[in-house]
Amino acid sequence: MTTPKLYAPDFIRGITVKQPWTACILHGDKRVENRPRAWAPGWRLLHSGAQKTMDRAALRDPLVARTIRGHELHFSAVLGVVRITGSHTDDGDPCSPWAQRGCSHLVLDDVHALPLPVPCAGALGPWRVPLDVFEQVLLQLPHLNELFPEATS
Repeated sequence: MTTPKLYAPDFIRGITVKQPWTACILHGDKRVENRPRAWAPGWRLLHSGAQKTMDRAALRDPLVARTIRGHELHFSAVLGVVRITGSHTDDGDPCSPWAQRGCSHLVLDDVHALPLPVPCAGALGPWRVPLDVFEQVLLQLPHLNELFPEATS
């Protein structure tokens, strides 16, 4: 008999972002994530995709290169916590140097980098977070317990 998989509370989901964009969110000022459609606001565990999915062309962008200089790029792991506060599309000038035309721009806030990566498989779209991964995140960022009262009650 197999044990059913346990998941974190429903208020938190994962978002998978390719490297080096994940590092730009965690270590720079990238507060816009470009997606084909809008996402609901809320807390997300920031997950880096697998190494084979890395956006290698982005490494030639001077803005990206300056932001990630001196930082190790981790893959297939939860690297932080972010909060999506809204989303929009730009009709005129882009809202940020990180924004791409023709995309929904997820507005990111409250970025918290983990001291250590938590290995985890991600998924496309908002994905359910395994309970053990969520618990490892809370151990590394105990101040988030105040922001996530649902997780500790």
